[in-house]
Amino acid sequence: MVEAGMRFPIAVGILVLMPFGAAAATDPPPVRLGIVGLVHGHVRGFLDRLRDRTDVVLVGVAEPDAALRESYGQRYALPPGAFHATTAAMLDATHPDAVAIFTSTFDHPQTVEACAAAGVHAVMMEKPLAVSMAHASRIAEAARSGRTQVLVNYETTWYPSNRAVFRAVQDGSIGPVRKMVAHDGHRGPREIGVQPEFLSWLTDPVKNGGGALTDFGCYGANLFTWMMGQARPRSVSAITQTFKPDVYPRVDDEATIVVAWPAAVGIIQASWNWPFDRKDLEVYGATGQALTVKREAVRFRRPGRDEEEVPSPALEAPEDDPVRYLAAVARGERKPSGLSSLANNLIVTEILDAARESARTGRAVVLADR
Repeated sequence: MVEAGMRFPIAVGILVLMPFGAAAATDPPPVRLGIVGLVHGHVRGFLDRLRDRTDVVLVGVAEPDAALRESYGQRYALPPGAFHATTAAMLDATHPDAVAIFTSTFDHPQTVEACAAAGVHAVMMEKPLAVSMAHASRIAEAARSGRTQVLVNYETTWYPSNRAVFRAVQDGSIGPVRKMVAHDGHRGPREIGVQPEFLSWLTDPVKNGGGALTDFGCYGANLFTWMMGQARPRSVSAITQTFKPDVYPRVDDEATIVVAWPAAVGIIQASWNWPFDRKDLEVYGATGQALTVKREAVRFRRPGRDEEEVPSPALEAPEDDPVRYLAAVARGERKPSGLSSLANNLIVTEILDAARESARTGRAVVLADR
């Protein structure tokens, strides 16, 4: 249920209910925000971020499942008029400036297409971009034709530690990148108790595009592509396994992906079998190394110096928060770049597509041949 003192800016029809202490008259008007889908568990964290904000106003939520509409309405004290059964109905009734997407990954293209056709300025979906390059191409075409900015939201985008490693790569203080290792995952979605509506599609090979390979392989692919200056890799090799077939009979729960550039290699370890939650990154340059320590620090080792753990500087607004960043893009104050960008995530999708093919055939996939 909604906590005491929690307020959400809600717009229903033409009435806008802003929280106490709303924006001053000199502030820009709040971005009109719509949400499509309630089946992705990360929607809860997103709704939590909307508390007491003045930069965005929630104008509507689209979700076909009536039980989920009722559940979220009660949990967040949202009025019934905020909900719509279809994306089209929500878009027609509310005319949002921006939309946050929390559907299955399989449903991303049709949602972006609907938003682009309705003139939505910016859409942000939960990672990954798409289940396949065919779906990714549909998203890219919709974005182009509708002049809609597309962003992909990863938890790790907002880690100061990852930004500190990127700066070390950019300034050359650890030398040119030679090797990267990404460890991402947890004990498994069933084991950590994700919501039933989330679990049902997360373990569906069609709606999720795979298991751990898709769910957590995208993090490393996203960060590696960023570290390598958005360069497409030369080849991708992968092995997928299912250690818990009784729990995940239709998808992999373990994936190891090797991504190669002409002078660098990246190893992605995506797993629903870690004994604990982790999202950490190792980058080894020709002269030094940088290992992230959770969100807030990096263990650096540079030539002639002992290893030292360095706190990472806080991120600056609007790049410190996904809602603030989406609002800035919707206003035209920012263009999506780096980790959130469509350009990066088209390469991520290509890497994951190649990884699935490699795991299926037992052979490396050379991207230049595709």
